Amino acid sequence: MQSPVVPEEFLKMYPEFLLPAAQSNAWLRTRTGAIVGRKTAERFHWKLGDKVPIQSSIWMQADGSRTWTFDIVGIFDGKNKNTDTTPLFFRYDYFDEVRQAGHQEWGQGKVGWYIIRIKDPSQAAEVAKRVDQEFENSDAETKTEPEGAFIQAWANQIGNIVFIVAAILSAVFFTILLVTGNTMAQAVRERTGELGVLKAIGFTNGQIVSFVLAESCLLTALGGALGLGIAWLMISRGDPTRGLLPMFYLPTRDLFVGAGLSAGLGVVTGLFPALQAMRLRVADALRRM
Repeated sequence: MQSPVVPEEFLKMYPEFLLPAAQSNAWLRTRTGAIVGRKTAERFHWKLGDKVPIQSSIWMQADGSRTWTFDIVGIFDGKNKNTDTTPLFFRYDYFDEVRQAGHQEWGQGKVGWYIIRIKDPSQAAEVAKRVDQEFENSDAETKTEPEGAFIQAWANQIGNIVFIVAAILSAVFFTILLVTGNTMAQAVRERTGELGVLKAIGFTNGQIVSFVLAESCLLTALGGALGLGIAWLMISRGDPTRGLLPMFYLPTRDLFVGAGLSAGLGVVTGLFPALQAMRLRVADALRRM
């Protein structure tokens, strides 16, 4: 993402973007200056002092060119792990002066949106209502909404991502449940004679159930550990979506959730085969040997 901003106000608005003071001052002095996130800088091997040409699909300069050249004067990091460090920001005053000078139809002197920070988040709806009332019936009516709702609206243009992901994962989890359950049922049937021998030499029903459940949980634990390990390795090397989801990462909490789901899957899939083994009669089991 590339966006024109007012540097001083922007840096105060987003303290989660960590930019060294020297680079911040350089941005204030350089009209063609731009700052870029660490991920994008590393992806394209950009460094301070580079001149970066960017091809615009919308905005043209006064000479009709769609190529905008910026000087990289700062590379910012994220305060938190979920901070997006892929955008590039440049100065609005330079952008507004150069874009089709004198052509109002190209929006010179106008902006796409304003960002407002309020002290009390619980008053967001009231503040949004008052802002819209201020510009009601004007040539520049506004639609004010919380940042989360704004981002959600952009995401909804693609589709209901939450529902799509949930549906896919539910289908995958159900399939794994069937496959693992069938595997355990087959394993119990193939070892009917062995289970009969264990019962004959004194193993209790509770111990037989524990053995089957332990095998089932071990099977799902190995599969879960392999899947979570591969996911962690892929994400630890950078964004696997190539910029589609720039804040894509695997929280530690989700690793524990994945481990819990693996354990639960092992219990569910092993429960019925374990009960089948528990009800197995010694005479019937030995007869099948």
